[in-house]
Amino acid sequence: MDRREFLKIAGLSAAAGSIGIAGCTQKTDVKSGEMTYRTHPENGDRVSILGYGCMRWPLTKDENGKDVVDQEGVNRLVDYAIEHGINYFDAAPMYHNGDCERVTGIALSRHPREKYYIATKLSNFKDSSHEASMQMYRQSFIDLQTDHIDYYLLHSIGRIEDFNRRFLENGMIDFLLEERKAGRIRNLGFSFHGKKEGFDQLLELHSKYHWDFVQIQLNYVDWTHASSRNTDAKYLQEELDKKGIPSIIMEPLLGGRLAKLPKHIADRLKEKDPQKSAASWAFRFAGSPQGVLTVLSGMTYMEHLQDNLSTYSPLNPMNDSEMVFMDETAELMEKYPTIGCTRCQYCMPCPYGIDIPGILSHYNKCVNEGYISSSPESENYRKARRAYLISYDRSVGKLSQADRCIGCNKCVSKCPQGISIPYELRRIDRYIEELRRNKF
Repeated sequence: MDRREFLKIAGLSAAAGSIGIAGCTQKTDVKSGEMTYRTHPENGDRVSILGYGCMRWPLTKDENGKDVVDQEGVNRLVDYAIEHGINYFDAAPMYHNGDCERVTGIALSRHPREKYYIATKLSNFKDSSHEASMQMYRQSFIDLQTDHIDYYLLHSIGRIEDFNRRFLENGMIDFLLEERKAGRIRNLGFSFHGKKEGFDQLLELHSKYHWDFVQIQLNYVDWTHASSRNTDAKYLQEELDKKGIPSIIMEPLLGGRLAKLPKHIADRLKEKDPQKSAASWAFRFAGSPQGVLTVLSGMTYMEHLQDNLSTYSPLNPMNDSEMVFMDETAELMEKYPTIGCTRCQYCMPCPYGIDIPGILSHYNKCVNEGYISSSPESENYRKARRAYLISYDRSVGKLSQADRCIGCNKCVSKCPQGISIPYELRRIDRYIEELRRNKF
């Protein structure tokens, strides 16, 4: 695609998509008491269809200028969420550099325990020994200030080998089953990123372990257009439905990519319904399958929370024609050379200080806004060059940029989306160097 064709399709507007992970509208009047709930088929839990993903709490600066979680901001968001019907909160020991469960526990403990369900995970990626896994498990109860965990996940399994190494060989699965019997874990499941073979093998273990739920990546792109590393969400959901296992949905916005669409795709959605945000289309899609128990969203700002509440209070499930419309939208998305980063942060920290999610997200944003040019002879090259370089230096610190990558590959195995991160960083760095050399 040459520059002229790309600009014709994508446009140069910096307003091509909203900035936040969960999307943003001007809605402020959200009525309480209208949230849609789904009922767990076995235990009767009445769960809000909108769940709070605690990976992206708001940040502030401490006295040393370091980014830390804004506890007061978290408290305000949790209070508003509970007031408006959200009762499912999803944390993990590894989120926010190990501080997620603590700040989430502080915010939630200010409310009656029966008002909310807590989900957290055994994120024993670095050290899967029995001792380290047990320490992580016990610390979750302390940090979350609870005597039971409602939904406990074996975190991010993609292959049966991962399950065996991290949960079977160290005795943790047997221990967790006993904890479920004792009531300290109410529901036991796993989150999945991977290929069909791995999912099928893990699902076969249902007869032995009885999975109470499974967390999957589901959105209108991944429904039938999943990346080569992952499995189509349609297949995952249908297999879970066959066994009567409810699903928890992660990445309904693909890390914000479905809230920050290329202009012509965003305009297409606006033509369909001018009052709805791009994010609301994605959330409606994710919540429409009846086997879905809750859809997680990392809502950093109050406007994100309000927008999503308006989508799910109540949820209007998509009809067949709308599902076709979203599949057509997914096909349009596939034509754009964006990188499949969801900003999950699993690749971080980089041992060389590189801001991997920041670099990849900045590139995707520039693709969507039309600030990628293949040649100095291209139309509007100077404008695109200037926009890319200025925004890159503002978005990513000098000591965190792509030129620092040495190709150690430590990030590759951690990426749930299967991105060849060193390759993409080198490609982006070469592009940036070309822009810097061509100063005319």
